[in-house]
Amino acid sequence: MKLGHTLLLSGLLLSASSFAQAAESDSSSEVLGGTITGNLTFASDYVFRGESETMDGDVPVVQGTLGWGNDDGWYGGIFASNIKFADPNLEIVTAPFIGKAGEFGDSGFTYDVMVFSYLYAGASYSNYTELWLKVGKQFGQANIQLEVTPTIDDWFGVDGWQGVNYAIHPSYEFSNGVNVSGSVGYQDLDGEGAEGWGHWNLGVSKVYLGLKFDLRYHGSTVDETHKVYGTQTKIFDDRFVIGINKSF
Repeated sequence: MKLGHTLLLSGLLLSASSFAQAAESDSSSEVLGGTITGNLTFASDYVFRGESETMDGDVPVVQGTLGWGNDDGWYGGIFASNIKFADPNLEIVTAPFIGKAGEFGDSGFTYDVMVFSYLYAGASYSNYTELWLKVGKQFGQANIQLEVTPTIDDWFGVDGWQGVNYAIHPSYEFSNGVNVSGSVGYQDLDGEGAEGWGHWNLGVSKVYLGLKFDLRYHGSTVDETHKVYGTQTKIFDDRFVIGINKSF
């Protein structure tokens, strides 16, 4: 069984909720009562929940996001990236998304609800959609977000498979602009022959001369005994990834 895998708004990309707050950016453009923003990322690999999306880092990636957001917290847009898998039809992923971000009254607790579809040109049999649910809280210079992300249809197009990703995302920004962030999560999978796995990352980032530099270490619990990935666990090896991001 060949499974197509993807991306998602990792530490190298802007949070989708940033599109909802784009009105604060001087570089954004006003359209239809909201603002247009975007970002472009160059990275040594593309790691999604512990998995390399480029055949164990065979090729570097170019990723872009274009989005719209308004002051009420509604946002939408599209993400795109090159990928590489054993299936030659899996070369590019595009991902339209739509969501709503905001705060629960004056509690200081934030929410972000987003529908995110993974679309593969030439490999539509791998298309699928997830519902991203996040709740967060700022504590001074520290931030923490809790995530629950269930699939809406068959996970990566595999008949009868359903998944839910559970994760916690802490971060801390120092007064000099250096940001330390990470993620610890578990990708649960349900279905015949399915098996979930744990994943984590830890990295440091900083904006310098208008560019965001990010160095991150990724790991997972997948090994050669894993039911789904037992013949290709190399793509889950622990690895460093370096990325450069430019927002506009």
